[in-house]
Amino acid sequence: MSDNSKNLSQKSSGYKAFRVIRKIFIYLFAVGVIFAAVLFATSKSPNKSFFGYRYYTVLTPSMSPTYKTGDMVFVKLQNASEINVGDVITFNPSSNSNAFLTHRVTEKLENYEGTGVTCFRTKGDANASEDAMLIDQKRVIGSVRFCIPKLGYIVRFVQLRWYIVLPLIVLLWIFFKLLNIYLAPKDDGGSDDKAGGGTASSDSVSEDKTE
Repeated sequence: MSDNSKNLSQKSSGYKAFRVIRKIFIYLFAVGVIFAAVLFATSKSPNKSFFGYRYYTVLTPSMSPTYKTGDMVFVKLQNASEINVGDVITFNPSSNSNAFLTHRVTEKLENYEGTGVTCFRTKGDANASEDAMLIDQKRVIGSVRFCIPKLGYIVRFVQLRWYIVLPLIVLLWIFFKLLNIYLAPKDDGGSDDKAGGGTASSDSVSEDKTE
């Protein structure tokens, strides 16, 4: 095998690997954009409920190291009867505020002072002391079921800087196009003299068209 054929084979293998990586990246990026768009749409609702879940971005380190700043927690809507000591819950600390806290339940007080209302005492994992106020059942959203690290940063970026997303997509498309042109296998062409013929023939390898 000639050096030209070896180089062409190696470049072809690299191009195939590039196409696979590119497809995986595009699919993951598309899923991420769609997911962020869905969360962006649901955030317009005061309840932000999606299939029985709400999502919240962790803005403070009070629950470190369990949940860190920038993480996104997904909270399942639950009644007070379904929540127990040790659960991490999200709640509204004040009826006059749109802020929410996510802390761990340290004590569950059923029928608090004979009122028939269940209250919870809470504490951030990183805090030295428990929260000063008791949380009654009406303020509880539910308990945290899972978390995606740092996703909150991405979603907040899409929500607050949505006008940057489109140019970013265009730049990525241009980047992959240029990389595709660079890595696409091409035959520079060569000539092999035929014995006694004095003529030369060249075979060209057509460039794969990509979507």
